[in-house]
Amino acid sequence: MRLTRSAQAHQDERIAFRRAFLRDVVQGLRRPQKELPCKYFYDERGSALFDQICELDEYYLTRAEMAILRAHAAEMAGRIGADCELIEFGSGSGLKTRLLLDQLREPRAYLPIDIDRGSLERSARELTRRFPGLRVLPIHGDFTAPLVLPRTGDPRARRVVYFPGSTIGNFRPREALALLRRIARLVGAGGGLLLGFDLDKDESIVGPAYNDGRGVTAAFNLNLLARINRELDADFDLGAFVHRAIYVRTRERVEMYLVSQKAQVVRIEGLEFEFQAGEAIRTEYSHKYRLGHFGRLTARAGFSLDRQWLDSQGYSVVQYLTVD
Repeated sequence: MRLTRSAQAHQDERIAFRRAFLRDVVQGLRRPQKELPCKYFYDERGSALFDQICELDEYYLTRAEMAILRAHAAEMAGRIGADCELIEFGSGSGLKTRLLLDQLREPRAYLPIDIDRGSLERSARELTRRFPGLRVLPIHGDFTAPLVLPRTGDPRARRVVYFPGSTIGNFRPREALALLRRIARLVGAGGGLLLGFDLDKDESIVGPAYNDGRGVTAAFNLNLLARINRELDADFDLGAFVHRAIYVRTRERVEMYLVSQKAQVVRIEGLEFEFQAGEAIRTEYSHKYRLGHFGRLTARAGFSLDRQWLDSQGYSVVQYLTVD
């Protein structure tokens, strides 16, 4: 039976994704400090678990950024201006996006980009219903990879990337700088970046956000191994790994791990990986920046700070940056 062109393209996309997933997992587990890319957290179950994390009492990050948006979305929209292409990196459920779109004046189009197709499609359908006059053009993919965006008309609208949720903190500073430079090239002169990130604060606040009492973050972390088992024919024993998250304040970051509880061998696609008791797989960084440090980073990437908004407790910040 011959596939239609769209079905064939979808199948080719799945094959390419699996190949990249396998390559990244194998390369990561062969490093002296084993690691797995945090972008693979977000399959359907991982996205659902993250939505639960955002509702936890301990997880201040979402509440802080939502408070900033509720208080200042109209001002943010004013800085962005009319007739823009709003390009969102890691769009997820789109909850924060609605607050911004409610205030934007005649946006040309909204282009959400997400690695989880299910969340992307659900969010795009919901936003299309909520904003019937808005062109919603979802892009399934990895925003860290080269992007080809659909044309939205001539002349090209001014581009603004929306990058909420402190996701920039998942990148090492050198990686964050490279990504920020790519964003600057993507939006071009006159374009903008509306970016949220988490600020440095006491461990008593940060620690519980990544070690919640209900164990939802632990389940989210372990789900990465379950996904590898399911999609890459692996045999991780989920009961033999435990979640660990520590705040290394001297490096301005949370480090999240999965720790092997015994000596064991894990097989992935016929390849074997040995673990010693107590050996850890690093699964995520979450950087907590000081304003001055982050300002130097964005300046090196070619951005100028136009305006910034903090929540009342000074936990998080949203900045609007422009390319001269």
